[in-house]
Amino acid sequence: MSAHPPDWPAPGAVDLAAQDLPHASSTTEWWYVNSHLTTADGRPLSVFAAFFRIATGKDAAGNATHAHSLTWAISDPKTGQYLSSSRVDAAGPKIGLDKIQKGFGSKDARLNRAMVELLEKGRVPRPDRMFEGAVRVATDRLSLDFAGERFEKNADGSYTVTLFDKETKNGATLNFLPLKPPIRHGNEGVVRGVHGEDMFYLFVPRCEVTGQVTLAGKAAQVAKGQGWYDHEFGAPPPGQPEKKLQSDHGSIAWNWVSLQLDDGTDVSVYDLVDTKDGSSAGRWAVTSDKAGHRYAFTNFTLVATGDWRSVRTFHDYPTHWKLEIPEAHLSMTLEAAFADQEFVTVLSKPAFWEGRATATGTMGGKAVQGLAYIERNGFSDVDTLDDFFTRVGEEVRKSVARVAPFEPDRQHAEMLVTGKGTEDLLDGVDLNQLIDTMVRPVRTITDRNGKGWRSYAALACCDAVGGDARKFAEWLAMPELIHVGSLIIDDIQDESEVRRGGPCAHKLFPEGIVINAGTAAYFMGERLLTRSLVKDTDKLRLYDLYFEAMRAGHAGQALDLDGLHRFVPAALESGDCALLEKRVTAVHRLKTAAPAASLARMGAVAGGGTEAQVMAVGNFFDAVGLSFQIIDDVLNLRGFKGDLKSKGEDISHGKVTLPLVKALGRLPLTERKELWSMVASRPTDPAVVARCIEKIEASGALDACVTEAKNIVEAAWQRLDKAVEDSLPKIMLRSFGWFVLERHY
Repeated sequence: MSAHPPDWPAPGAVDLAAQDLPHASSTTEWWYVNSHLTTADGRPLSVFAAFFRIATGKDAAGNATHAHSLTWAISDPKTGQYLSSSRVDAAGPKIGLDKIQKGFGSKDARLNRAMVELLEKGRVPRPDRMFEGAVRVATDRLSLDFAGERFEKNADGSYTVTLFDKETKNGATLNFLPLKPPIRHGNEGVVRGVHGEDMFYLFVPRCEVTGQVTLAGKAAQVAKGQGWYDHEFGAPPPGQPEKKLQSDHGSIAWNWVSLQLDDGTDVSVYDLVDTKDGSSAGRWAVTSDKAGHRYAFTNFTLVATGDWRSVRTFHDYPTHWKLEIPEAHLSMTLEAAFADQEFVTVLSKPAFWEGRATATGTMGGKAVQGLAYIERNGFSDVDTLDDFFTRVGEEVRKSVARVAPFEPDRQHAEMLVTGKGTEDLLDGVDLNQLIDTMVRPVRTITDRNGKGWRSYAALACCDAVGGDARKFAEWLAMPELIHVGSLIIDDIQDESEVRRGGPCAHKLFPEGIVINAGTAAYFMGERLLTRSLVKDTDKLRLYDLYFEAMRAGHAGQALDLDGLHRFVPAALESGDCALLEKRVTAVHRLKTAAPAASLARMGAVAGGGTEAQVMAVGNFFDAVGLSFQIIDDVLNLRGFKGDLKSKGEDISHGKVTLPLVKALGRLPLTERKELWSMVASRPTDPAVVARCIEKIEASGALDACVTEAKNIVEAAWQRLDKAVEDSLPKIMLRSFGWFVLERHY
């Protein structure tokens, strides 16, 4: 202990009167409480809160400066609601920029670029918000006042936490009276921090909790409550700056458990893991018996199972844990009270899981049970937008499978075919035959690795305008079914061979069956709208937007099928291709952009967005959809990653695309006539196709297309940026625009 700062505890009993206070030596310090409560009307609730203080430097007088943040949440097992709040002070944007510059941002350059763009303007994205008032931290007593939300020690040795969110009208005022003495975690109190630094960790594992919890403005008195108090503080070892330590260590993830058993035993476990190689970065389990005696162990297992996936961040989290401490004769199964206890905060890139769990098992051969808090942070394998949309695609396929299963029961079949009161239409129908002829051709395409971005559009726009996309998670199937229906028909009409890396549906099933199945797909997700949790007037608008998407898509397809050949001769002679370019982009807008825009507007309507917000998100996805198609035309000539489509397929089909038209406008008369002659002949000779691509590339048309796509998205983003608040979904939308522009598949 002699190597540690003088304001750390000396050997022996921990003096809370001194150690509760802020530590001048610490660069990182936090005070944390959690509680399991029963209200006067018998409602179970759990609450946690963490007050953070981080040293940021020194002021002109040489005094230490600090940044502060506060996170808290209420878990309501009865309703499955997780009500969270995250606050940062004015230094938040600067700290965020510093983290990104040090390499602690996202592993995706586009996400970092979007975050930097926002932080450089001094803005904080929701769900994080800035404190509305001053932060005051006393140094002579424990009194943290974070703009009115407080953590204070009282004269009787108890602690009072005061939390309140003005917007949601959720909060709590709770008093924690320690029933056990403070306990040292780790190696007599010393644990390893996530950057390799030494930290001191003390905790009071059992407190009596009284007070009240406020939900949506209604206060509920606590009839019974038990709580937990943690305090941790530390700094890099002398002579070893934090920046160097941060660059020398890998990304650290952790599982943490606070467990209170009904026999009076309390257990605290933390398990740090280096995500680079899965090795341990520090682990301890500490038990406290009913009398408060401490027992520490390093030999234990904490195994997480039962993944649940968030539809906000698409991160996976376990919902069950198995804790074994052999020397303590402890074997426990921990189960999340409900799955969705994800705390979304950009501060933690972009979320972690912390919530209430139930515990059952044995200790010393006797059955025990209790309640726990579990935190899981840093284990995400969604590191890039490619990872993100891979997850989105997986969830889209699961959603489609729920709507249109291969082995349906009567209820599923009714969802696909009939309406309320007309269920008898299925009498005499063989369900297997129905699935084989209507569902299987569609699922053949949906079950391949589609991009899923159209499905994401509706959910993202719901959240971006302040709604809750979790209520509309089943919508993921709807855009995909509409889109795949159009793809199936499109492939027949274009005589295509390959779709999403495999044979087109009409190559695997009778063409007539496929045409019918593709058309039916437009309506398979319609019933999801009737189940939407929106008011009737909004439901009518959702229907209008739903059919608007299909009307526009069919209009675009009609023009695309007929082609634009009739307009080429005039452009060839004059060299003025401006009108022809407009005709090409009109087809793209109708066929791809307008449906995407309608789906985005549907999400914004469901999320309760204003008319300006509904139009802004629609305009953005109109731009994204148009740019997506432009980039698609470019990739058709430059090649798709993984050969998901045949390179030069548009040339072989004699298609008038934007790259071709831009090339015709750049080439001399003789060369543009030669190029068009080759394309119009629908060449199948690879050498001829390659020569066409070479001419288009050499003209600068492909680069011009990419530039135009970028400009379209940027202009739409500027309008969206003004219409919606800064938030994590908004950052994702900004990044997604770049993702579309920079994709290779």
